[in-house]
Amino acid sequence: MEAGSINESVHGALWTIRELYTYPNEYMYWTVHIVVYPFLTGLVAGAFVLSSMYHVFGKEQLKPVAKFSLVFSLALLIMAPVPLLFHLTQPFRSINIMLTPHFYSAIAAFTLVYLTYMAIVMSEIWFVFRPFIVKNALEKTGLMGLIYKVMTLGSYDVSETALHTDEKIIKVLAAVGIPAAAFLHGYVGFIFGSVKTVPLWKTPLMPFIFLMSAIISGVAICIITYTVGMSLTRKFICGASIRSMAKVLSMFLIIAFMLEGIDIVFHAYTAEEFWGILSELLFQRFAFKMIVIQWVCGMILPMILLFIPNVSILRAFISACLVIIGVFMMRWDVVIGGQSMSRSFAGFLNYKLPILPTSIEAFREGLFAVIILLVAPFVLLFIFNKVLPVFTEVFTEEECKLSEGK
Repeated sequence: MEAGSINESVHGALWTIRELYTYPNEYMYWTVHIVVYPFLTGLVAGAFVLSSMYHVFGKEQLKPVAKFSLVFSLALLIMAPVPLLFHLTQPFRSINIMLTPHFYSAIAAFTLVYLTYMAIVMSEIWFVFRPFIVKNALEKTGLMGLIYKVMTLGSYDVSETALHTDEKIIKVLAAVGIPAAAFLHGYVGFIFGSVKTVPLWKTPLMPFIFLMSAIISGVAICIITYTVGMSLTRKFICGASIRSMAKVLSMFLIIAFMLEGIDIVFHAYTAEEFWGILSELLFQRFAFKMIVIQWVCGMILPMILLFIPNVSILRAFISACLVIIGVFMMRWDVVIGGQSMSRSFAGFLNYKLPILPTSIEAFREGLFAVIILLVAPFVLLFIFNKVLPVFTEVFTEEECKLSEGK
């Protein structure tokens, strides 16, 4: 069936191109926003885990990035569900998830986890920055003084006993937040893995694949943003902190690579009736995207760069950039690639991303909307940084060397 015969009034017809033997009612219903959505939620989980490694496990080298990654996690968390609202044809109905909850629904469960996780992150940020908030509430006047006074929530006690209690609460919140962050993103893989009609998605490994890729993408974006932020503010970048983040990235990168490899080997070994068209999709039509960009550029090259001794800031930065590209392509390959096979197992559906905003639908589901969604977390981070500075926690060269020896 050719693309010209598609009814343009059908949702999905604008960006779906058919090839060979497909059913009349088949379209690419999940578009680029369903690529961006798990990508952003993955960054949230990875950034929070990085912050928790200092507060829970006492990784002293990560002290300069702990506050930054925590606030960055909040900025990403706020924007995480927005791609879904862009994608929905009736976004205002999304409130029904909370008004009429259905606890057997993964989406409904996500809403509860999302709100719980939001409360954990905001509470931890408040306790971490409480001494700074109280100090500014007492010193500043005008609008900023009012903002800080509201943020104190009436608590001005910064005695040694109170701060010691705050540290205990921060540790508990960080510990509780780790499984919450894992569930927040693992459920996305659960949804994909439970779709029986899409062979590429139907695997119990999918939640773990999504979770590991989430952690590496979150750590990678923190390396990139922290390095750029510290450079723009002209502050000393501690090599020990970067190397510590790079070490975390390399460890989870190995796990992510193994899980994705096992998944492909499992599909090939079982060789079910769909393996013929699936192998054509993966190793011919999506070969460049999956093998070259996702695996070689996004995993193998970063692992090589990170395993060479004495990782430099530049090498860690390049590795992080490659990982981000690879994880985004992994999301693309899973979401778009999974829908590319026709239910007939004899044809393909090709996705064409709307570039020019020729209509509201083309803008909402097109490139410009994606750019807005990906840039928005950095805008929020910039705004948050004006109220709660996240690039002020720095090591001197002596402190950096001392932390590296620990």
